Amino acid sequence: MTILGIDPGLATMGWGAIHYDSVKPRLLDYGALTTPADMPMPQRLLALFEGVEDLCRRFDPDDIAMEELFFCKNVTTAIAVGEARGAAIVAMRKHTNNLFEYTPMQIKQAVVGYGLADKHQVMDMTRRLLKLKSIPRPDDAADALAIAMCRARSATSLLRQKDPDVKETV
Repeated sequence: MTILGIDPGLATMGWGAIHYDSVKPRLLDYGALTTPADMPMPQRLLALFEGVEDLCRRFDPDDIAMEELFFCKNVTTAIAVGEARGAAIVAMRKHTNNLFEYTPMQIKQAVVGYGLADKHQVMDMTRRLLKLKSIPRPDDAADALAIAMCRARSATSLLRQKDPDVKETV
């Protein structure tokens, strides 16, 4: 199973692709889609949409997972991230119906085994599980790989169909 993880953002949208054979994960690639702050919003959203479309064509993922938008002290930031998520979701939906969202706590629980783990613990465990020499950079890409790992572990769990907290985006 090929899984694409997406960490949504307007300036930087992290992505990570893994192959998971129900036993161990294997890294395919990771990176980030970026848009400059001085670019008009419609162009930024189109760039993210096209970037996610390219990732879907490149990796042909069976499942795509995204972090659920959960915070916002700054309403303007929340709206911008929400718009970026929307552009990504439309691009992903053109490729597959298998779209999944996970909360930060679910991701931490799946990767580290502790839902209140800190960011560094999640990134380090992701590095270890994928047998990488160093933590992927930028942080958004490391987060996207953790999201993909969460999906891999959820997809192969015998409990997955009974988990009311796993939300399908579609």
